[in-house]
Formats: sequence, C-alpha cells, structure tokens
Amino acid sequence: MPTLPVVEIMTIGDELLYGQVVDTNSAFLGQELAKLGLRVRQITSVSDRADEIVTALDLARQRADVVLMTGGLGPTKDDLTKHVLARYFGTELVLHEPTLHHVEGIFARYNRPMLEVNRQQALVPANCTVLHNALGTAPGMWFEDQGTVFVSMPGVPFEMKGLMTDEVLPKLQHHFQTPAIEHVVVQTVGLGESFLAERIAAWESALPATVKLAYLPYLGGVRLRLTGYDDGQPNLRARMQALLPELYTLLGDHIFAEGEVKLEDAVGRLLTARGLTVGTAESCTGGLLAHRLTSVPGSSRYFQGSIIAYSNDIKMRELGVQASTLEAYGAVSEATVREMAEGLRHHLGVDVALATSGIAGPDGGTPEKPVGTICIAYADAFQTVSRQFSFDRGRQLNVEYTTTLALNLLRLSLPQ
Repeated sequence: MPTLPVVEIMTIGDELLYGQVVDTNSAFLGQELAKLGLRVRQITSVSDRADEIVTALDLARQRADVVLMTGGLGPTKDDLTKHVLARYFGTELVLHEPTLHHVEGIFARYNRPMLEVNRQQALVPANCTVLHNALGTAPGMWFEDQGTVFVSMPGVPFEMKGLMTDEVLPKLQHHFQTPAIEHVVVQTVGLGESFLAERIAAWESALPATVKLAYLPYLGGVRLRLTGYDDGQPNLRARMQALLPELYTLLGDHIFAEGEVKLEDAVGRLLTARGLTVGTAESCTGGLLAHRLTSVPGSSRYFQGSIIAYSNDIKMRELGVQASTLEAYGAVSEATVREMAEGLRHHLGVDVALATSGIAGPDGGTPEKPVGTICIAYADAFQTVSRQFSFDRGRQLNVEYTTTLALNLLRLSLPQ
C-alpha cells in the first residue's frame, strides 16, 4: 500500500471553542480527503489569537504534510488568519486584482455599496497561490513551505465546500500524484457494529492486502467502506465488487443499499419501483418519520400525507383507534399502533402505512413501560406487522432511532 501524505485540519475561531457554532467543516473535509486516500491525523481548533495560531502552525508542520485551515478570513477585526499567515511566511499583503474584480461584481450584482473592509478582502500574502472563491469574497490561499503545504479557506461551510471541491482537492491530487483509489460502500441497518464485525470476521480477514475495511456506525446501522489501493493490476473496482456476494450471504437483509444511500432513499426507490403510496400516523415521532420520507427528491410520487396523533382523542377521531384498545393496552402498545396504521391506510387511501407510538422521555415511563418503550406498525392490504422495542438513549435519539426502525420495517415488509 503506497505511502500517502498526512493531513491536519485546523479550524480557527472563538465561536467554535465556545460551542456557538458546530464544526461541520472537519467532517466534510475528512470525507472528501478519504476519497483520495489521504489520512487526517489530527483536527485542531484554535482561538482568534495570533500567538495561538502561530503555535498551532508550528506543531502542525511537525506531524503533517498538509495543513488545511478554515476560518478567520472575514472582513471584521477578529479575522486574523491572513495577517498571521503573511507574517508567518515572511511576506506582506498585496492587492490581488482578480479577487477585487470578483468582490466588486458581487456587490454590484446585489446593488449594495462596497465598503473599504470589503475591498480589503482582496488583500492576500504576496507569496501565496490564490484560490478562487466563486461563492464568497474571501479567496483561499495555498502556501508551500519547507515541504509542507498549507491551505487557508473561509470558515463559512458552503464557501469552504466549493473551494475544496473546485480548487483544493484537484490541486492536492496533482501535487502529491496520489495513486488510484477506489471506494465501495455497503449500507447496513439493524445490526450493531460489534455483532456485525463478528459475523463477517472471516470474510474481513481474507480481504486482499490492498483492500481495507472501515466500520462507520450511525444510529441504527453501520456503513461498511472498502478502500482499494492501486496494485498495478487492472479492474480494481470490479475486483472489489467481486468481494461483495459473500458479504451479502453473510448479512442478508441487513444490507439495504450500496453507495452513499440513506435508508429513506432506499425505501423511496422500493416504493417507486413497485408503484406504491405511503403515509404515516405518528405519535412519539411527531412528524420526523414523514420528514425523513419527504426529504428525498421526488418523494411526492409516493408520499401522500401524515397525521400526527399525539393525543388519544386524535388517535380515536382521525385514525379510528378503539377506546377499548386504549383502555386495555394503552397508547403505547402494539395493539394501538396496529389500529393507527390500519386506520391511516383507509383514511388517506394509501397502499401502505406506518405508525409510531412510544415514551420518548425523559419522563412518562412506568415500571411496566419505562422510558424508551417504543411500538411501531406497518399495514398494507394483505398484512399488518407490529414490533415493540425497549431502549433509552435520551429523548431526541429515542425519536430518531424510532424512525429508523419504522423505515426498516417498511423496507422489509413491502409486498413484492
């Protein structure tokens, strides 16, 4: 396996350290770098202090071949990054005319006056390679110093992503002549990481030396990512794909897709292929199940609507749940969600229906039905299927996990 450059990500800004802004940039960078086979060794967050930025740069160059920085390039006084970089690399700020024309064009397009601080966005260290930021006023900057590449990008996520995709990744690939790398992703659901690893242990041990497996768990499932490195032989991707049939044999219905596909996307494809419509009757999930289904482009082809039946009155009046069912079994019961799903199917005239009810927490539980007791149901013209679960991961995760369980029940229960 080839030796590839090591990367450090450095995020700059007090707002990150105070928790006022969530760092989504590092996750994106890590994902995109992995596609080139580049390993992120460390992620460092630094405050808006010049001395701390310099210290972080000194440390980063000792352990990384590439340092990717985000943040501190705005027009306000606390944005120090390019000033610090100019001093760090022993140069001065100069006006970059193409960037100035770009900034002027942005303000002219929106018919807004351009201030001096906006003009100063076109100032860059004289010894950097300027990277065009098509989506904002702050350009990216590429430095090469003593064998280390330093790249500075805006902290605004959509600007950083545009720069990374259009400018930085191609330049990194060319600069380091990274070898051909292929990724094959298999999406699984309903099996925890440790149980999954145990089930496929022998298969994993038999993988070729140039193919590595990564376990990427998420709530309710695990993404399996195979990374293959060029070994000089042809058809690398086809050879990796040839490893999958045995994996399907070992995992069966736990696999729901290949590639970067979410569970709701996979369910949407099944509904579309079979010409079926769906609706949801939701209590504890409060509409999140409908949201996940409708987050898929084109979901209007199969999603018809939802009834959020939080109260028992709505369950009875809109979904036809029997008062005797609620009295005998309670709102959180398989009997109730079965009637919710069946009632919704008839009420909306959909082919299939999903229903949820549960005790999300943090209170409301009883010894018989503690917090985390969840019931889900699926109904179509031929069958009604229900399940009860017990888990407690905190209110929000309880709700999110319930939607995953419901979507997976739908996937496994759909008529052929």
